[in-house]
Parts: sequence; structure tokens; C-alpha cells
Amino acid sequence: MSEPREPLGAYVRSIGVLGPGLADWPSAAAVLAGQRPYVPATTAVPPPAALPPAERRRTGETVRLALAAGLEAVTRAGADAQRLATVFASSGGDGAICDEICSTLASAHRQISPTRFHNSVHNAASGYWSIALRAAAPSTSLCAYDGSFAAGLLEALSQTAVSGEAVLLIAYETAYPEPLHAKRPLAGAFAVALLLEPRPAEGVCVRLEATLVKEAPDTLGQGGLEALRAGVPAARSLPLLKLISRRDTGRVVLDYLTDLRLAVTVIRCP
Repeated sequence: MSEPREPLGAYVRSIGVLGPGLADWPSAAAVLAGQRPYVPATTAVPPPAALPPAERRRTGETVRLALAAGLEAVTRAGADAQRLATVFASSGGDGAICDEICSTLASAHRQISPTRFHNSVHNAASGYWSIALRAAAPSTSLCAYDGSFAAGLLEALSQTAVSGEAVLLIAYETAYPEPLHAKRPLAGAFAVALLLEPRPAEGVCVRLEATLVKEAPDTLGQGGLEALRAGVPAARSLPLLKLISRRDTGRVVLDYLTDLRLAVTVIRCP
């Protein structure tokens, strides 16, 4: 019998959040820690000010959402985004662009805008990130349906362990328009960014250790936060964010594959 593998681990330096009723990480942490009630509201996605005007006009809500969460995490840490490796995770990319392209192909005028086409690829957010931040570091874009956040976290932890360098994970999702929404109903726009480092940063010491398990995923009980968690793949991160917000050591199990989950232990340094 083989020896059990050591868990993948890294330190969380900073976090960015943007979602329904959650304007940023401090407000999300207050809600998740039980310091204030959760009040659902439409996600207000800001324009990507870091992009040049021409590129800014071409972006859709999905790209703006991903950039907003990522920029919050980078800004809070004072990190050098140009040298920061990134992992972008989304279950479906830009559903609105997909719908528009499908509608165009089904019409009598089947000419697709080149801008719409290049915004449809799954690594569009990564491309706009590199333009906005002049980032030339490696970037990975992936999807794993409802387990996309866990897949992204595993990838980011693996890269941190192998490279010995910081990695920024950005998981994001926006709702599909009809008729796609009827087949893939997502509850709203949500994004989370985790800046992971191989060593603890000064004044910040939260370590994550991840292993694969065959346990049921943790939920958030009843109410709006659980509806958000269950309704948006990127929001499957909420049980982990809740544990981090409460400044305690503990363990959560996150959705990943049908019969395999990701257990994450949060360790507060002494």
C-alpha cells in the first residue's frame, strides 16, 4: 500500500470578492462571519479602469467581473501583477457572447463580429488581464462545470508548490440569457480571487491545505447565501471564505467531481 500523499498547501495573502450583495472582501467577510445580515442585490460590476478605452468598450460583464475581483486581491496585497502567474476558472466563460454568436449563426445574416468571436474564447479574461496589467507571467484558463472553483484551487496550489512563487486564482461566473438560462440556470454574477503564496506574508498568516476525499460537500444551511452557493459554480467557494472570515482553524469540503470532493483545511498561524 502506498503512503498517503502530503496535502497541497499555500498561504492566502489577500482575497477579492464581488457578487450579489457582496461588494468586496471586507463586506463579504462581515456577512460570512455573521457580523451583518446578507441582503441579496444585483451584482454591480465596475468598468475595468485599468484597460485602455478601446479595449474597455469591447469587454463584456464576464471579463469585467473577473478583472474586478482579481484587481481587488492584487491591490490589497500590493502585489506586482506584471510578474504574477494567474489561474482563471469558470464553468462556461461568457454566456452572453455565446448566446449572441449562436443567435447570429441561426439568423439570415451569419456574419460574426471578430470582436465577439475573440471575446467568446475561454481565456478571454486572461487576455484582457494581460493587457490591463501588462502581465507577461504564465496564465492558465480552465473549466470543470460545477467543480470549477475546486479545480482552479487545485491548479493554483499545484503551481505554487512547483514554482515556489505566488499564484493568483480568479474564479468567476455570470448568468446566461434565455434560452440558454433555461438549460443552465445560474443564480447571478459572482467572482472570487485568492492570492496564494508559498510562504506567509508579513501580518497575514492563513494557510490552506487541500486533499481529495469522498465526502459530501459542506453547505451554508438555508437562506440566500446557500442559494448563491448552490446556484453559481464560483460561489462554491463560500464555505471556504466563511471559515477564513471567522479567523479560526477548521476544515471544509468543496464540490469538485461527481464522486470526488476537495477538502480544504484552514490553519491560522500562531
